[in-house]
Amino acid sequence: MNAANCYRRSLELADVVAASSIAFPAISTGAYGYPPAEAARIAVDTLRSTPSNVRLARLVAFYRATFTIYERLLA
Repeated sequence: MNAANCYRRSLELADVVAASSIAFPAISTGAYGYPPAEAARIAVDTLRSTPSNVRLARLVAFYRATFTIYERLLA
């Protein structure tokens, strides 16, 4: 399963339990070395394109650089 599918499936499950909010950490972008810019792009693009009843999705950045990438993509 790829990262985009994980976001989509998480949103589907959030809808099943009628969650109004969800949070996604920027996993694998630290010690595992997944490129933060690519991870952020996948997260933002997938969350924007996936229909859901979730009203608030938080993208949690552990590093300032990742936060800056999220800010740029969400501007």
